[in-house]
Amino acid sequence: MPNLPLPARDLLYLLAAVLFIVGLKMLGSARTARRGNLLSAFAMLLAVVTALVAEHIVDWPYIIVGLIVGGVVGVVAARKVQMTAMPQMVALFNGTGGLASVLVAYSEYVVRDNRAAELTATAGTRLEAFHQALPLDVSITVVLSLLIGAVTFSGSLIAWAKLQGVMRGAPITFKGQKYLNGLLLAACLGLLVAFVFMPNWQLFLLIVIAVALILGVTSVIPIGGADMPVVIALLNSYSGLAAAATGFVLHNMVLIVSGALVGASGIILTQLMCVAMNRSLANVLFAAVGTDDGGGAGGVDRPAVTGYTPEDVAIILDGAQSVVIVPGYGLAVAQAQHVLHDVAQSLIKRGIKVRYAIHPVAGRMPGHMNVLLAEANVSYDLLLEMDEINDDFPETDVAMVIGANDVVNPAARTKKDSPLYGMPILNVDQAHTVMIFKRSLAAGFAGEGNDLFYDPKTMMIFGDAKKTITELSRILKG
Repeated sequence: MPNLPLPARDLLYLLAAVLFIVGLKMLGSARTARRGNLLSAFAMLLAVVTALVAEHIVDWPYIIVGLIVGGVVGVVAARKVQMTAMPQMVALFNGTGGLASVLVAYSEYVVRDNRAAELTATAGTRLEAFHQALPLDVSITVVLSLLIGAVTFSGSLIAWAKLQGVMRGAPITFKGQKYLNGLLLAACLGLLVAFVFMPNWQLFLLIVIAVALILGVTSVIPIGGADMPVVIALLNSYSGLAAAATGFVLHNMVLIVSGALVGASGIILTQLMCVAMNRSLANVLFAAVGTDDGGGAGGVDRPAVTGYTPEDVAIILDGAQSVVIVPGYGLAVAQAQHVLHDVAQSLIKRGIKVRYAIHPVAGRMPGHMNVLLAEANVSYDLLLEMDEINDDFPETDVAMVIGANDVVNPAARTKKDSPLYGMPILNVDQAHTVMIFKRSLAAGFAGEGNDLFYDPKTMMIFGDAKKTITELSRILKG
């Protein structure tokens, strides 16, 4: 196959980079997100094929097999993975991205090791040959790629295990944990400096990988389930930074650009999530906030509450003029988004104003509720962010809370010793009537009991959300 001229290669890389940027921009809107995703996927395919041809890595059987295997895995995952498991899948994808960076960076070192062996005859000593084959910038970025990639890989596996229920979702802490993490990071940085001066010591890289894998585990285990959306965004940023570092190792401009885009967008999203919870990133990473999947009642004796039926709910909704629906992770667990959409459509046909209030950290990953409702074909016009709808609650007849807890807990405003204190919440307690669909009175992920459950204007509808909302839909249609 003829060689790809450098101008053509650079032009194709530039085109791929532009498509990445445009695709990322389109992901910012629910209306264009699907096209943005397809555009970004095409840009990645273009970049990979260009790199393979430009670097003369044209072994078509392996390339075709790789495309087929990757495509099949992607299609199966997209069709089979339930919406409740989407955060786990994203965590695994972040981890595989980090692992890929580790493998590519290490393989590049092996290639340069062989080149150094060839240069030894003319360079004088093996160390001098290594300094020629492995310049300073490459030495630094090899270690950084291994460090960030390995932390991303092991940290993502822990995030997956917490979300999947393989290990407890509550923070796992031990004495001296922060000092251990600092020591592990310092050891990696020390090994980086040593490797710059002695790049012929391959053992340094193996130790960096081992230490970074441990650091990824010890960094994520103290983070509770309520903070998983932030962790997923942060690990996504790590995977991008690892890819960008690998791009410097390979001197591949499009990998640098795409990795930098992912890294920067992940950091920005992480910051936005922290602002939404009114907490610093350091607090999320080190405060060990959370309980085992929201068990317990917050440690406070509460009065008994009355459980209402779908028939009671239908009567109240029949006389309402405006309804705001607040979805939470419980909606995803119950897979009730489709029947909830049926209820909303029944109300709209009756002339009732219906909207959805989306809290930035509802669910277990950024945008979880938006994706969940989009799956049920809910109109994008009905989805409103917290800042857009919070002022409307005092004029709202009914606020329907489906599986949400911490994001509507008034303790965030008043209880200074609460882990939720200071977090902006949806002002559902200001609506005329509040309906909460929930299995029990258990506390949320943060372990804080919710006084809203005991408010006189709150109707608690206990049970599986899908069953109760299906019954409500039947009554409204009848």
